Amino acid sequence: MDLIKLSIENSIATKQHILDNPALLDNISTVADVMTKALREGKRILWCGNGGSAADAQHLAAELSGRFYYERPPLNSEALHCNTSYLTAVANDYGYDFIYSRMIDGACHAGDVLVGISTSGNSNNIYNAFRKAKELGVITVAMTGENGGKMKELADFLLNVPSTDTPRIQESHIMIGHIICQIIEAQLFPRV
Repeated sequence: MDLIKLSIENSIATKQHILDNPALLDNISTVADVMTKALREGKRILWCGNGGSAADAQHLAAELSGRFYYERPPLNSEALHCNTSYLTAVANDYGYDFIYSRMIDGACHAGDVLVGISTSGNSNNIYNAFRKAKELGVITVAMTGENGGKMKELADFLLNVPSTDTPRIQESHIMIGHIICQIIEAQLFPRV
């Protein structure tokens, strides 16, 4: 029982640190606005991650491409790791560090938005994707843990959860992602 309570208390504390961080709250709002603008202009929101962060990327892409709070047209958003034939071919032929950068090179255009999710901020495949994205004029958003890792060097926007505890960071990534999806949906499809 103590472990359960401690985990919940730590999750609440992490979210309280986010709530008490005006700069991070402003960045969340700005990212939602940037994504809304990109979608209005016919651009795409792309997501990538590894392991649990890949699951979070897929979850958040589905919130936009499917629906979030209410019925509305689908939005152009997808997670880059869902094509397993592509993923395994590129990992085998070029190396796992290039699974996302090759897809960015072939599928992205200036003004698209790439969200890389990594609790450490040091995932080489996402870092390489950000490098390629920068070359192409793709907007980059890093969702990371406390220090941002090396991804912060290339991120146009950094959403760094103030924690070094992987599960607490991942819980907060989903919360932040849900907030962004809610803002986008409300801005693109206001309810009268």
